Amino acid sequence: MKYKAHPWHGISAGKKAPKLVTCFIEVVPGDEMKYEVDKESGYLMIDRPNKFSNILPALYGFIPQTYSAEACANYCMKQSGLSNIEGDGDPIDIVVLTDRKVPHGDLLLEAIPVGGFRMIDGGEADDKIVAVLKGDSTYGDIKEMSDLPEKLIKRIKHYFLTYKEHPDTLGKQAPKVEITQEYGQEEAFEVIKAGQKDYLTHYGQKEMA
Repeated sequence: MKYKAHPWHGISAGKKAPKLVTCFIEVVPGDEMKYEVDKESGYLMIDRPNKFSNILPALYGFIPQTYSAEACANYCMKQSGLSNIEGDGDPIDIVVLTDRKVPHGDLLLEAIPVGGFRMIDGGEADDKIVAVLKGDSTYGDIKEMSDLPEKLIKRIKHYFLTYKEHPDTLGKQAPKVEITQEYGQEEAFEVIKAGQKDYLTHYGQKEMA
């Protein structure tokens, strides 16, 4: 307890994971910068200014003590039918829906995964888990991706498909990012478990602060 816990390595995903996960939030809607945890220090840093008109419509962060490597890549290939996929070497990303305004990132919350997007970014598995904030007045009782408003899902999907694209190249070259599938809660659980398996393989069991 003498030092601040590293948000990726020093915090547990929770005893009820993958059904209820502790998340570290890096970015909130309205942020004009893309914030990301510095892997070495654990402090939140500016990754880059947000490009163009893209606005993330939900809280965004990652699930502690997860990692996208062999198990995540293999599960992605199994479910998508693709080959030569690798893990992206980052923790599992998560989008958390809530009807309340959260003014800033760099915080922890508990969320219930309800589904996700199977995203491929430059040949790497980069799944985006979709979750609802535990106890949220509007979204808290939702259990499946299919129960969410279709227009909201499309907004989130559009963000991830376009946030790395330059307007001058749209439609002129193959996109950097593709979403091959949307999936429900049970598959989201499997992705998280694969991420936990990869973390144990590469980093081992960590002591909690």
